[in-house]
Amino acid sequence: MDRRSFLSLSFQDVLTEPGYGEGASLSASGLTPYSGQWTDKEVKHLLRRTQFGAPKAEIAYFRSLGCSASVDTLLERINHPAYTPPAPPVNHYYNDAQDPLVGPEQPWPGTADTEGPGNISIRRREGLKAWWVGLMINQPRSLREKMTLFWYNHFVIEMRVVSQSTFCYNYLQMLRANALGNFKTLSREVTISAAMLNYLNGDSSTASAPNENYARELQELFTIGKDANGQSLYTEDDVVAAARVLTGWTNDLVNGVSANGYLSVFDPARHDTGSKTFSSFYSNRVITGRAGASGAQEVDDLLDMIFARNDAALFICRKLYRFFVYYKIDATTETNVIQPLAAILRQNNYDISAALSTLFKSEHFFDMLSQGCVIKPPIDFVVGLCRDFNADLPATATVPSKYAFWSSIVDQAGRMQQDIGDPPSVAGWPMYYQAPMFHEMWINTDTLPRRNKVSDEMAGNAQTTGGLGVNIDVVGYTATMNNPSDPVALIDEVLRLHYFFDASPSVINYLLNILLSGQTQTYYWSDAWDNYMNDPTNPTYYGTVKSRLQTFYRYIMDLSEYQLS
Repeated sequence: MDRRSFLSLSFQDVLTEPGYGEGASLSASGLTPYSGQWTDKEVKHLLRRTQFGAPKAEIAYFRSLGCSASVDTLLERINHPAYTPPAPPVNHYYNDAQDPLVGPEQPWPGTADTEGPGNISIRRREGLKAWWVGLMINQPRSLREKMTLFWYNHFVIEMRVVSQSTFCYNYLQMLRANALGNFKTLSREVTISAAMLNYLNGDSSTASAPNENYARELQELFTIGKDANGQSLYTEDDVVAAARVLTGWTNDLVNGVSANGYLSVFDPARHDTGSKTFSSFYSNRVITGRAGASGAQEVDDLLDMIFARNDAALFICRKLYRFFVYYKIDATTETNVIQPLAAILRQNNYDISAALSTLFKSEHFFDMLSQGCVIKPPIDFVVGLCRDFNADLPATATVPSKYAFWSSIVDQAGRMQQDIGDPPSVAGWPMYYQAPMFHEMWINTDTLPRRNKVSDEMAGNAQTTGGLGVNIDVVGYTATMNNPSDPVALIDEVLRLHYFFDASPSVINYLLNILLSGQTQTYYWSDAWDNYMNDPTNPTYYGTVKSRLQTFYRYIMDLSEYQLS
């Protein structure tokens, strides 16, 4: 079944249909620069894959730029000032938890987690996740936030496992700062970060007892990967040798308190100073052991050895492709897209932006079969819903209310199997890598009703504790359309904004029936809308259009078409 056929099915049909999508090929086109039309459809596709949602105003802005300038803007090559880190998360929990070190609404990163009333460390990690979601909702015209999520799913830590909240914050900031930069550089930063050292037990690794956890994941999950048969390309001896190289790196905690900003440090006394010999896979490379502070340089030798292999470029390009384009990589896609993309990455010394620029400007990326073919991950669904419909708290909202709103989004996405900040394992969320289902696993009989509940609440009047607490202004949003008093034109514009393919006549007729309140003449909507516009403070006029529009948008968001990106 191809992706177009999918749109005519319910998700229950999809879940029982074997291997939908296998009948269509995404590989006919390659990395030749895209030269086709630049319409709202192409812009919407680019934004949905590179940002969270595609608000109407953003579609108009990027359409005015053209394809190449749009991609350059998203990659921060043009139309952007130099990167400035966002302001850190603050003490939002002061109403129900005392923090002896940080006052209300003051930044907590850089201070010790305290054990006491209110579970401060837990509240800080909750606040860090909420803060992250807030950055997603208020993201600039940039790929950086989407790439931060990509890297977090690639270089995984679980916040609930890492012992210090500031470790988690520093890690997230490090990923964000390097998100559009150099893959090799980022790999080094991850390798020696206090959060990763803590998460995979590298901070307890010594010359007499090297810990192999990170040495294994560095090769298997982060850089080299496995072959087509699922077999490791490196050997167990390579894991042992890499673990010895990495000894000496630890965190800077003394009795739970940082001595140097909650960073990592290199302790020569813990380092294995002997030479390390690797297998024929690495051309029998020998990393010469070093004593003293120079032992820290061995990590660079290790990464130089790993990144000398073409496998590292191929591995990360496949992950980028599955994240941004499509989960299925057949032999032709491997030849036409992955291999030349990996060559570009290597030619540019692992500059990720160079590869992404080529991919996002390619015929393959804008191929019709690449559009609307993946199920939105939960965080894309919920954050995108907020952004698409301009649903956010007012600027005058208090700090606790902002964090409560953002936390509710974290909670809703978690209920749909994407707990931001806490993937289920070091491999990340299975939907990004687990063959053969991949993204189809986002939808099941439990998670689909949860999606519908969220969008129903957002389009309704619900202000429950368990809900999002913020509603879509369905009337205000509709007023931004080009011709909202014409029900046929309104339906067409809204569906073009939120669906990738033409809706069926039955869907259109049903939506028209909602706006006309069961009548047959279009003036039943036109009159209702014009009455409201002419007297917007009239509660009867407002209530009439609001109730119809709530039902209208709920129906649009509940259908399978809305779940696709």
